[in-house]
Amino acid sequence: MSIRPIRLFGDPVLRTPADPVTSFDAELRKLVKDLTDTMMDAPGVGLAAPQIGVGLRVFTYYVDDVAGHLINPSLQLSEELEVDDEGCLSFPGLAYPTSRSRRAVATGFDMHGEPVTVEGSGQLARCVQHETDHLDGVLFIDRLDPAQRKLAMKEIRASEWWGEPVPLVKVSPHPTRGKAF
Repeated sequence: MSIRPIRLFGDPVLRTPADPVTSFDAELRKLVKDLTDTMMDAPGVGLAAPQIGVGLRVFTYYVDDVAGHLINPSLQLSEELEVDDEGCLSFPGLAYPTSRSRRAVATGFDMHGEPVTVEGSGQLARCVQHETDHLDGVLFIDRLDPAQRKLAMKEIRASEWWGEPVPLVKVSPHPTRGKAF
């Protein structure tokens, strides 16, 4: 089991758009395993690579007892919206009503480079939207209305985890530039 530390709000990696995956190799398969192990241990319903400090377009999910992952996702969203409470492993203990599309179709690849389509509504649609946002450097609090966002920021500043030092990241001399371990 490879459980990695989850980066918390304030870490710049969470605001940095992730790079597309170009090599479907053993390092990528290890990253997917690490993401899955970390997500299940947390426990969470989704986890994006930037949340463990890796700037690649990869996320895992666990919704309705189905685990999966998606690499280089693109989304097609319904125009119909729904509001439901949403939280994030990078914001421990925080949840706010967040508007998302009711249905989502996410296309991308699995860890072997094979095409994958994930389609759903409810929690699955919310999860793939949330995790794809992470890959774009967008956080769920960015989707809150101004009054709710102000309340969320107040709650964040009062939390035990706020102000923790950001972990140092060593730069790899290898071609991946430290983006995948």
